[in-house]
Amino acid sequence: MNKVVVFQVQNEQYAIPVEHVISIEKMEAPTFIPNMPDYMVGVVRIREELTPVLDTTRILYNRPFTPTDRTRLVVVMADGLSVAFIVDDAKEIIDIPEEAIKQVNMLAYRQTPYFIGIANLPERLITIIDPKKWFASLEGSDAIKQHVQNMEESNHNT
Repeated sequence: MNKVVVFQVQNEQYAIPVEHVISIEKMEAPTFIPNMPDYMVGVVRIREELTPVLDTTRILYNRPFTPTDRTRLVVVMADGLSVAFIVDDAKEIIDIPEEAIKQVNMLAYRQTPYFIGIANLPERLITIIDPKKWFASLEGSDAIKQHVQNMEESNHNT
């Protein structure tokens, strides 16, 4: 069994393996940071840690997210950094049987190595994402990581 956190972006369902997920938070207004990639809407402080907030809708569909009262932040550990992905709704935590997960080998998915499988469940398909590969694949992720580390260091030095 694979335990995953299921969330929605646009009309699609995605999942991240639960071992990568730190928490699911209500959306709060992030502090804007200039000169960052357009998918990074800013940073928030979650559990005393500065966390970049990334617009999942912009990353996957190339348009900005629309906030609603169901908008959530799925906070994951990626590359030694807490990263918050904005999702339209964080639905549930479910167990997916191994045999329901199909490996992805379609051409479109080769360009998105962070899609690690598709859960073929009754009534729905869920794309499973590896958040470490996802964050690492984003253009500018190194700059984000560097910036957050610098901000943390300057906070500790004051």
